[in-house]
Amino acid sequence: MKQLAEFVKERRKEVNLTQEEFAERAGVALTVVRKIEQGKTNLNMDKVNLVLQMFGHELAPVNRKKMNE
Repeated sequence: MKQLAEFVKERRKEVNLTQEEFAERAGVALTVVRKIEQGKTNLNMDKVNLVLQMFGHELAPVNRKKMNE
């Protein structure tokens, strides 16, 4: 989660947006952006993806079994 937190925070600052401005543009609550940037682990994947879409990225479930093949 630390990598996600750092990624979002750095990219948000690069585009000179406050957490509130960024949340509004991403279509999520301010608390979602704050939780992501704080590295919280109990996040809704749909909300995280709304935030990541602002940077052209997306999280997807990983099938560990397929990774080990």
